[in-house]
Amino acid sequence: MPEATDSSDSQINDRLKSTLWYHVGQLVDEETINLGVNATPQYIGSLTELVWAQIGTVATDLESFAKHAGRNTIKTDDVLLLARRNEGLESILKQKVDEIRVKNEQKAKEKKDAQRNGS
Repeated sequence: MPEATDSSDSQINDRLKSTLWYHVGQLVDEETINLGVNATPQYIGSLTELVWAQIGTVATDLESFAKHAGRNTIKTDDVLLLARRNEGLESILKQKVDEIRVKNEQKAKEKKDAQRNGS
């Protein structure tokens, strides 16, 4: 039975990598048109491999942060911890997290007010 799981995981990885290749290609095509330059398929393939490796590293780091905290679930704080060395990314993520928290608080307040008014 483990062979079926390995095969299934391999198929999923292949599909994910193919999807990544497609989207990296789309982004590269957009930028090359804007810049008036050409990109070879080898460049797109290399960039896809680089992004794939980076995604794997990020996933491993996030899992490690969660496990170190005694959790099985990756949380926002784990992502912010990962971004701590990239100040620009960290500030963008913190801003987005704050926006989402404000929206969630507003929704919770509206729901609470609606329940009060409905009762």
